[in-house]
Amino acid sequence: MRILHVIGTVDPAAGGPTEVVRVLVDFRPAGTEAEVVTLDDPQAEFVRQTGFVVQALGPVRSTYGFTPKLLPWLEANRNRFDGVVVHGLWQYCTRAVHQAMRGRVPYMVFPHGMLDPYFKRAFPMKHLKKWVYWLGAEYWVLRDAERVLFTTETEKELAKQSFWLHSWKPEVVPFGTVPPEGDLEQQKAAFFLACPDARGRRLLLFLGRINPKKGCDMLVEAFVAGARRDPELDLVMAGPDVQNWRAKLEKRAWVAGVDRRVHWPGMLLGDAKWGAFLASEAFILPSHQENFGIAVAEALACGRPVLLSDKVNTAQDIARDGAGLMESDSPEGTARLLERWMEMPVAERAEMGQRATDCFIRRYDMREGAKAVVRLFESLKLAPR
Repeated sequence: MRILHVIGTVDPAAGGPTEVVRVLVDFRPAGTEAEVVTLDDPQAEFVRQTGFVVQALGPVRSTYGFTPKLLPWLEANRNRFDGVVVHGLWQYCTRAVHQAMRGRVPYMVFPHGMLDPYFKRAFPMKHLKKWVYWLGAEYWVLRDAERVLFTTETEKELAKQSFWLHSWKPEVVPFGTVPPEGDLEQQKAAFFLACPDARGRRLLLFLGRINPKKGCDMLVEAFVAGARRDPELDLVMAGPDVQNWRAKLEKRAWVAGVDRRVHWPGMLLGDAKWGAFLASEAFILPSHQENFGIAVAEALACGRPVLLSDKVNTAQDIARDGAGLMESDSPEGTARLLERWMEMPVAERAEMGQRATDCFIRRYDMREGAKAVVRLFESLKLAPR
């Protein structure tokens, strides 16, 4: 079976969806082939470093991602594939896939949280503009898809709240990551090379885009307020700063006199990323919206407890498993996450770390989960049409 993945970019700085594609390609079942089409510049370094087949048809000039190359490429190559997965919404990719594949090659849509009603509440004017595009394009894309893929039951149910006019065939697919491979001490060394001032300190890790949606401002404020409670604990804020927001957050830590305890190594990849998890006590994500949170699964894979807001769609399951803590996505909730962790006895932290490993194996080990999408396409081939 041959699967095509269509996504706007495979740039790691774009966040979770690119990691989803990488995992689905890297851990596909034996005997399955995969290819990726993107709107990236084919000369981009990250395209050459993916390790799998990428057809880069960009660069494009707008966030919508229109290129006259995409539709002809899909039409010319569709007969090579048994199924197509298009990742994300609100870009030309979904419309082109719908036009090229409908009634010819089965396709599925992976929204990656882009149907969450958070965006409706946070950006009401933008949501009104999306209604126009919804009626003209996206509604039909989702209606005609063989499946619309969600990573949790929570995400599936929340998606219904974004647009009252909707029709799709939902499917919850298991998702996650795989544990780090290789020399764990070498991975930690790679992290400390990227963040030398963190060496020898106890660390709490945030890893993701430096973005208001992720609650970075609440996290820095909560750390500033609670820093004296645990003087040996530092905060690592790792991730790309595409909105140039970091300087404002750094200034807040500097004014409070804790700037030496807040570290900003930028985006971490490969060994340095895994080393950040392994060098930390726990991972924290006070996000206002997170349909899954691949970094959450990565932290659990490293046996690290996770401190989450209740808007991370996996938070309730993880809290029930005793593998982490959950509070509201508010300044008060973020402060409580830090306070509860700082006051937790060392033995309880160790026990939570063991439960984190158990939770990962049971729920988020992608070595099995990557097979789910392929099985869906196989079932479509066997089903009468």
